[in-house]
Amino acid sequence: MPEQSVHVRDLAGAAPAFESDLGRIDELTRERFPILKRLSIKRIVLEPGAAREPQWNVNANQLAYVVSGTVLVSMLGNADAFSSFVVGPGQMYHVESGAVYHLENIGDETAEIIAALRSSRPKHFSLQSSMNAMTDAVLGNTYDLPASAFQAFPRGDASQLVRREGAARIPDTAGLPNARLFDLGGQIAPLAYPYGSAKLARKQFWAALEDISMYSLTIGGAGMREPHWHPVTAELGYVHRGHGRMRVLSPDGTLDEYELRPGQAYFIPRAYPHHIEALEDDGIHFLIFFDQPTPGDIGYRATASAFSREVLAASFGVPERALPRFPFTPIDPLIVARKNPRDPVD
Repeated sequence: MPEQSVHVRDLAGAAPAFESDLGRIDELTRERFPILKRLSIKRIVLEPGAAREPQWNVNANQLAYVVSGTVLVSMLGNADAFSSFVVGPGQMYHVESGAVYHLENIGDETAEIIAALRSSRPKHFSLQSSMNAMTDAVLGNTYDLPASAFQAFPRGDASQLVRREGAARIPDTAGLPNARLFDLGGQIAPLAYPYGSAKLARKQFWAALEDISMYSLTIGGAGMREPHWHPVTAELGYVHRGHGRMRVLSPDGTLDEYELRPGQAYFIPRAYPHHIEALEDDGIHFLIFFDQPTPGDIGYRATASAFSREVLAASFGVPERALPRFPFTPIDPLIVARKNPRDPVD
């Protein structure tokens, strides 16, 4: 196994993009993870009373999963579409590119959020920086106030994480249904097996998604994600829990196998064949983001049913009688049972 695979980077364990006593922000963009294309990933940690300052993404929709804690999300979108809602563990939120939003930890424990953005080089503006760009007179005219009302504003760089003074204020409307909120944790897994399951945040179940989606994939120690590829989507995964192994084949014939542990992220380009398995009996839990609203895949199992045994025998260079009895598979099962012992770990 190489010291550092081109497909893997530490997200939680690397040097943070921002850190203070209020929390930290970890991120992987194309600058730090060159293989990325169309996707990037952030980990946002907020201590109690901390907030992510209001900001907006310039070139990317955002899809986020709350790992722990309770956060208030407030946003103002196109055509004055305002919404505010509370997001707990296992729930998700979506922010359109250009919508100004903020995150606030309203609970008593540390909040952790994993967010994917639909660009490998995301850009954003902060509310503070955008206000600083205008003169006091312009701001006064905007709010029908004298210019002196803004003289106390500091003109330094935005802080990213700020501290809330006093108790959290939760709007009365925060409990109403919201198109930007999705309870993935409460979803009955559409794909469930004795040895694993997949919960699906995709357009079929969440209409707000236009160019991004996520699977919450749990693979037990007795299961394995069958070898497969995604014809029209890249895959950006984050390891939430467990110890696993992946193997990826590149078009030049390069074979890359690596182990994955909590806090690491991996990226698989479109149509690269790969597989995932847990290396311990406790299993593994991934958050897998895709650059399409409805990802699809082609699995090895169904592929063996797509061609005649004569074609397969000729392709593999063996007599037909030497071919295994491939089970007829019109629809790939996503997760398969681990019938054989695990291959040794290098």
